[in-house]
Amino acid sequence: MRLSAISLPRAPVTKHRSKTKSEPAPYKQWGSDIDPSAIQQLVNACSLPISVAGALMPDAHQGYGLPIGGVLATRDAVIPYAVGVDIACRMKLSVLDMPVSTLCEKREALIEAIETETRFGIGAVFKRRRNHPVMDEDWSFAKVLSDLKDKAHSQLGTSGSGNHFVEFGLLTVQQEILGLARGTYLALLSHSGSRGTGASVAQHYSRLAQSKHPELPKNLRHLAWLELKTGDGQEYWRAMELMGRYAAANHQLVHRHIVSFLGARVLAEIENHHNFAWKEKHRGHSVIVHRKGATPAAKGVFGVIPGSMGTAGYIVRGKGNIDSIGSAAHGAGRRMSRQEAKKRFKWSDAKRTLDAAGVTLLSAGLDEVPMAYKNIDEVMQAQLDLVEPVARFDPKLVKMAPLGERPED
Repeated sequence: MRLSAISLPRAPVTKHRSKTKSEPAPYKQWGSDIDPSAIQQLVNACSLPISVAGALMPDAHQGYGLPIGGVLATRDAVIPYAVGVDIACRMKLSVLDMPVSTLCEKREALIEAIETETRFGIGAVFKRRRNHPVMDEDWSFAKVLSDLKDKAHSQLGTSGSGNHFVEFGLLTVQQEILGLARGTYLALLSHSGSRGTGASVAQHYSRLAQSKHPELPKNLRHLAWLELKTGDGQEYWRAMELMGRYAAANHQLVHRHIVSFLGARVLAEIENHHNFAWKEKHRGHSVIVHRKGATPAAKGVFGVIPGSMGTAGYIVRGKGNIDSIGSAAHGAGRRMSRQEAKKRFKWSDAKRTLDAAGVTLLSAGLDEVPMAYKNIDEVMQAQLDLVEPVARFDPKLVKMAPLGERPED
């Protein structure tokens, strides 16, 4: 539903003396099954003096500052918590040259590949560190990064906790894309980000931003910004981009080692951020676009939108919708909090759903059961003006971090 037409006003005065705008920046919402608190968070964000436009995706739910599924365009400023705590959290899908019968005939080999070549959970590391050129880059331009570099290296190639996963499944290609003919393929899909390093970077720069904007009321505190023309703003931007390359390296290593373990070959791959900020042009204006739990969906751009551990996900092609600021949902979106899910459901409930979908779950937390998420097909239906689904991914072998898991090897 349209809440207001989007037009990008001229830049506000750079001193930002007022706490909020007299009239919030325009925004549009997709989908109706959205917690009012998430909608209010976007309204709050659009009231900032730096804000020029917003959008709310159909998978949206409450977050810190900007809601998950929130998109915000600002002028000459970046908001650390509108990028997100897990900077550059992203999806990566690799289509393999192995037959789909591998899921049945060599199931144990697929399980061994995941269990051997990935690590999950808070503090997860490899005893024998993995290597990637990202660790040879300059991490010394900010003390917070220098202090975190060793930790980052120890966790290189691992995944986090919560909704992060590595899984095998069936990819049904509905039209020729990426050199793939129509048909069904075995594919590897992963979801994770910049680990504890990215979270520490986000917290450091958000505290810095908050210290520069003591005038903000409590409900806007997590929306404090850094002006890009300042040294602090430039340093955060550089740190954010480094975390983007670090998150990409984590996925690259997970896929490389699993594929090598299986002796397979990659036929095609897709990957995209959904917690990041970009310098883009919209309606002829240069803006900073924050996508917090939102998938870039510029015209012709491919992305991956997963469901839950027991439901389908989709490869999509962006339509470049101007009103959504070139964005789409990043997943099904939570229907309830993690605590509520743990109180309401039992593993027996999840097992019935997973068995019906033919999914083998290696490990996960009870807060990630499919019933805790919105209906992915309803989410997709609500954004057909944003993306075109071109392939369907059905998970079959899923690995997530059990609650409280802290692997040492």
